[in-house]
Amino acid sequence: MAIKHPVLKRSRYLGISPMAIGIDKKSNRNPGANVRKKVSEYGTQLKEKQKVKFIYGVREKQFRKYYDKAQKSKNTTGEEMLSLIERRLDNVVYRLGFAKTRPQARQFVNHGLMTVNGKVVDIPSFEVNINDVIGVKENKRDYEMFKALREARVNAPKWLEADMANLSGKVIAKPQRDDIDANINETLIVEFYSK
Repeated sequence: MAIKHPVLKRSRYLGISPMAIGIDKKSNRNPGANVRKKVSEYGTQLKEKQKVKFIYGVREKQFRKYYDKAQKSKNTTGEEMLSLIERRLDNVVYRLGFAKTRPQARQFVNHGLMTVNGKVVDIPSFEVNINDVIGVKENKRDYEMFKALREARVNAPKWLEADMANLSGKVIAKPQRDDIDANINETLIVEFYSK
Protein backbone atom coordinates (compact mmCIF):
# COMPACT_ATOMS: atom_id res chain seq x y z
CA MET A 1 0.00 0.00 0.00
CA ALA A 2 1.48 3.32 -1.03
CA ILE A 3 1.46 6.32 1.25
CA LYS A 4 -1.09 8.70 -0.24
CA HIS A 5 0.05 11.90 1.46
CA PRO A 6 3.33 13.81 1.69
CA VAL A 7 5.21 12.10 4.53
CA LEU A 8 7.44 15.02 5.53
CA LYS A 9 4.58 17.51 5.55
CA ARG A 10 2.41 15.17 7.63
CA SER A 11 5.31 14.49 10.00
CA ARG A 12 5.83 18.22 10.53
CA TYR A 13 2.12 18.75 11.23
CA LEU A 14 2.04 15.95 13.81
CA GLY A 15 5.31 17.10 15.38
CA ILE A 16 7.15 13.80 14.83
CA SER A 17 10.35 12.86 13.10
CA PRO A 18 10.04 10.97 9.78
CA MET A 19 12.34 8.41 11.42
CA ALA A 20 9.34 7.27 13.51
CA ILE A 21 8.01 5.48 10.42
CA GLY A 22 11.43 4.58 9.09
CA ILE A 23 11.88 7.42 6.58
CA ASP A 24 15.41 8.81 6.82
CA LYS A 25 14.88 11.91 4.67
CA LYS A 26 15.58 15.19 6.42
CA SER A 27 13.11 18.01 6.38
CA ASN A 28 14.35 21.58 6.11
CA ARG A 29 12.18 22.56 9.11
CA ASN A 30 11.85 21.19 12.62
CA PRO A 31 8.82 18.96 13.28
CA GLY A 32 5.98 21.06 14.65
CA ALA A 33 7.91 24.33 14.16
CA ASN A 34 5.21 25.95 12.01
CA VAL A 35 2.40 25.49 14.55
CA ARG A 36 1.30 28.98 15.58
CA LYS A 37 -2.25 28.90 16.82
CA LYS A 38 -3.42 27.73 20.20
CA VAL A 39 -4.84 24.21 20.08
CA SER A 40 -7.88 23.16 22.11
CA GLU A 41 -7.89 20.15 24.41
CA TYR A 42 -9.91 18.22 21.82
CA GLY A 43 -7.43 19.25 19.11
CA THR A 44 -4.48 18.02 21.19
CA GLN A 45 -6.17 14.66 21.81
CA LEU A 46 -7.13 14.29 18.14
CA LYS A 47 -3.58 15.11 17.03
CA GLU A 48 -2.15 12.46 19.37
CA LYS A 49 -4.52 9.85 17.92
CA GLN A 50 -3.60 10.90 14.38
CA LYS A 51 0.08 10.63 15.27
CA VAL A 52 -0.24 6.97 16.34
CA LYS A 53 -2.37 6.13 13.28
CA PHE A 54 0.24 7.76 11.03
CA ILE A 55 3.26 6.06 12.65
CA TYR A 56 1.75 2.57 12.45
CA GLY A 57 -0.26 3.05 9.25
CA VAL A 58 -3.56 2.10 10.89
CA ARG A 59 -6.94 3.28 9.68
CA GLU A 60 -9.64 4.65 11.99
CA LYS A 61 -11.83 1.53 12.07
CA GLN A 62 -8.90 -0.71 13.03
CA PHE A 63 -7.65 1.81 15.56
CA ARG A 64 -11.05 1.93 17.24
CA LYS A 65 -11.07 -1.89 17.44
CA TYR A 66 -7.69 -1.82 19.20
CA TYR A 67 -9.03 0.74 21.68
CA ASP A 68 -12.20 -1.29 22.36
CA LYS A 69 -10.19 -4.49 22.85
CA ALA A 70 -7.74 -2.71 25.18
CA GLN A 71 -10.59 -1.23 27.19
CA LYS A 72 -11.92 -4.75 27.92
CA SER A 73 -8.53 -5.97 29.20
CA LYS A 74 -7.45 -5.84 32.84
CA ASN A 75 -4.37 -3.75 32.00
CA THR A 76 -4.19 0.02 31.60
CA THR A 77 -6.22 0.86 28.49
CA GLY A 78 -3.64 3.13 26.82
CA GLU A 79 -0.69 0.83 27.38
CA GLU A 80 -2.64 -2.26 26.28
CA MET A 81 -3.78 -0.45 23.12
CA LEU A 82 -0.18 0.44 22.19
CA SER A 83 0.90 -3.13 22.97
CA LEU A 84 -1.77 -4.51 20.61
CA ILE A 85 -0.73 -2.13 17.82
CA GLU A 86 2.95 -2.93 18.40
CA ARG A 87 2.21 -6.67 17.99
CA ARG A 88 0.83 -6.25 14.46
CA LEU A 89 2.73 -8.49 12.04
CA ASP A 90 3.78 -5.62 9.77
CA ASN A 91 5.23 -3.74 12.74
CA VAL A 92 7.06 -6.84 14.01
CA VAL A 93 8.60 -7.39 10.55
CA TYR A 94 9.81 -3.77 10.66
CA ARG A 95 11.08 -4.02 14.25
CA LEU A 96 13.01 -7.21 13.45
CA GLY A 97 14.81 -5.33 10.66
CA PHE A 98 13.44 -7.27 7.70
CA ALA A 99 12.07 -4.04 6.21
CA LYS A 100 13.40 -0.48 6.19
CA THR A 101 10.00 1.14 6.80
CA ARG A 102 6.62 0.09 8.15
CA PRO A 103 4.97 0.59 4.73
CA GLN A 104 7.61 -1.69 3.18
CA ALA A 105 6.99 -4.27 5.93
CA ARG A 106 3.24 -4.09 5.20
CA GLN A 107 3.97 -4.68 1.52
CA PHE A 108 6.17 -7.71 2.33
CA VAL A 109 3.35 -9.21 4.39
CA ASN A 110 0.70 -8.42 1.74
CA HIS A 111 2.80 -10.14 -0.92
CA GLY A 112 3.15 -13.31 1.13
CA LEU A 113 6.88 -13.03 1.81
CA MET A 114 6.59 -13.55 5.58
CA THR A 115 5.67 -16.58 7.68
CA VAL A 116 4.45 -17.03 11.23
CA ASN A 117 5.30 -20.41 12.74
CA GLY A 118 6.13 -21.72 9.25
CA LYS A 119 2.82 -20.71 7.66
CA VAL A 120 2.49 -17.82 5.21
CA VAL A 121 0.46 -14.96 6.66
CA ASP A 122 -0.54 -12.15 4.29
CA ILE A 123 -2.56 -10.05 6.75
CA PRO A 124 -0.55 -7.04 8.04
CA SER A 125 -2.81 -6.65 11.10
CA PHE A 126 -2.26 -10.27 12.19
CA GLU A 127 -1.56 -10.23 15.93
CA VAL A 128 1.56 -12.14 16.95
CA ASN A 129 1.79 -13.83 20.35
CA ILE A 130 4.57 -14.94 22.66
CA ASN A 131 6.68 -17.80 21.18
CA ASP A 132 5.56 -17.04 17.61
CA VAL A 133 8.42 -17.34 15.11
CA ILE A 134 8.36 -14.81 12.28
CA GLY A 135 10.52 -15.43 9.24
CA VAL A 136 11.05 -14.87 5.56
CA LYS A 137 9.34 -17.48 3.37
CA GLU A 138 11.80 -20.26 2.49
CA ASN A 139 11.74 -19.79 -1.29
CA LYS A 140 12.06 -15.97 -1.00
CA ARG A 141 15.28 -15.92 1.04
CA ASP A 142 17.42 -15.67 -2.10
CA TYR A 143 16.04 -12.23 -2.95
CA GLU A 144 18.84 -9.64 -2.93
CA MET A 145 17.16 -7.52 -0.25
CA PHE A 146 17.03 -10.48 2.13
CA LYS A 147 20.54 -11.78 1.30
CA ALA A 148 21.98 -8.46 2.48
CA LEU A 149 20.17 -8.80 5.82
CA ARG A 150 22.07 -11.96 6.80
CA GLU A 151 25.15 -9.85 7.61
CA ALA A 152 23.23 -6.93 9.14
CA ARG A 153 23.23 -6.08 12.82
CA VAL A 154 19.76 -5.35 14.12
CA ASN A 155 18.75 -3.49 17.24
CA ALA A 156 15.55 -5.40 17.93
CA PRO A 157 13.55 -4.36 20.99
CA LYS A 158 13.91 -6.55 24.08
CA TRP A 159 10.56 -8.27 23.49
CA LEU A 160 11.83 -9.67 20.18
CA GLU A 161 14.75 -11.97 19.44
CA ALA A 162 16.26 -11.58 15.95
CA ASP A 163 18.21 -14.33 14.16
CA MET A 164 19.40 -12.65 10.98
CA ALA A 165 21.51 -15.63 9.88
CA ASN A 166 18.30 -17.64 9.49
CA LEU A 167 16.16 -14.60 8.57
CA SER A 168 13.80 -15.22 11.46
CA GLY A 169 12.79 -13.75 14.77
CA LYS A 170 10.86 -14.81 17.83
CA VAL A 171 8.42 -12.99 20.10
CA ILE A 172 9.78 -13.63 23.60
CA ALA A 173 7.48 -11.31 25.58
CA LYS A 174 4.64 -8.82 25.22
CA PRO A 175 5.84 -5.30 24.43
CA GLN A 176 5.77 -3.04 27.48
CA ARG A 177 5.24 0.72 27.44
CA ASP A 178 8.97 1.49 27.66
CA ASP A 179 9.62 -0.71 24.58
CA ILE A 180 7.70 1.73 22.38
CA ASP A 181 10.22 4.32 21.27
CA ALA A 182 7.82 6.79 19.64
CA ASN A 183 6.92 9.91 21.64
CA ILE A 184 3.26 9.04 22.30
CA ASN A 185 0.98 10.20 25.10
CA GLU A 186 -1.61 7.41 25.15
CA THR A 187 -3.56 9.08 27.97
CA LEU A 188 -4.73 11.77 25.52
CA ILE A 189 -6.05 9.06 23.17
CA VAL A 190 -7.95 7.36 25.98
CA GLU A 191 -9.45 10.73 26.96
CA PHE A 192 -10.41 11.34 23.32
CA TYR A 193 -12.38 8.07 23.11
CA SER A 194 -13.82 8.38 26.62
CA LYS A 195 -15.98 11.39 25.70
